[in-house]
Amino acid sequence: MTLHLQAVGLACERDWRLLFEHLDFELRPGDMLQIAGPNGSGKTSLLRLLAGLMQPTAGQILFNGQPLAEQRHALASILLWIGHAAGIKDLLTPEENLAWLCALHQPAGRDAIWQALEAVGLRGFEDVPSHTLSAGQQRRVALARLHLDCPPLWILDEPFTALDKQGVAQLEAHLADHCERGGTVVLTTHHSLARKPSGYRELNLGQWAA
Repeated sequence: MTLHLQAVGLACERDWRLLFEHLDFELRPGDMLQIAGPNGSGKTSLLRLLAGLMQPTAGQILFNGQPLAEQRHALASILLWIGHAAGIKDLLTPEENLAWLCALHQPAGRDAIWQALEAVGLRGFEDVPSHTLSAGQQRRVALARLHLDCPPLWILDEPFTALDKQGVAQLEAHLADHCERGGTVVLTTHHSLARKPSGYRELNLGQWAA
């Protein structure tokens, strides 16, 4: 499916406070958009708007030229969302967590899941309860989804949280490779990326505050 997301005159209000307004940009295959800005500037809210999880105060988001509000199911079929929290179940193993999460889009077999866990440095932890893992390891379980057969549009909220230097470098390379292969990444992070694809750009919401 073609991917073309456009924000047109976008505004967002939260708790009766206007976070940003008059926001315009577009996303196509190969793009990486890093959303920056101070705390409370609306970074996560913008991600939720792009994912169709909330409605803008003003303006609209177009998906392939049509209002996103009318195409949420079509967008969901090409979207992978990983929020600020790891989003995994403590009592399930990493393998069980990934099997459950992948079932929402494209079911994955055991071999593929184990390979994804190995790719994020969790070989040997496939079948231990997730509550026994460190915060960084739990984050890696969530990020292992990026190494499975998954949709082309990745929307990631602070994906580098709790990762060590090696994990940060590996994730940067994987995100850039995804874009170079024609995928699209939108992420929030306070981290300064060392590896950027050719389609990289930054949107600082601090400059769009109302």
